[in-house]
Amino acid sequence: MKSGMIKLSVMYPKGEGKTFDMNYYLNTHIPLVGKLLGDAIKGATVEEGIAGGAPGTDAIYAAMGNIYFESLESFQSSFGPNAPEILADLPNFTNTEPTVQISKVLV
Repeated sequence: MKSGMIKLSVMYPKGEGKTFDMNYYLNTHIPLVGKLLGDAIKGATVEEGIAGGAPGTDAIYAAMGNIYFESLESFQSSFGPNAPEILADLPNFTNTEPTVQISKVLV
């Protein structure tokens, strides 16, 4: 990704009693987001947490989704109107409250 782009990161925490359905996330939720946001998406990644930073520790997050946009305005104009439908799908694959961060890509 190039400098100046906007990155939306959505991180789904692991923990006792927390669930995450990776199959649904990959095969239903991600295509839904792609369809709704369309050409505003300039790149995307999905990551699965497999370990923590120290040997033998568990990952903090079950999964992370990252979507890249050309600008903050592009993110806001594409995500804003579609947020209700995207957020309504979350209970279909997780019972966690995701952590969300919007960042500016520097390098």
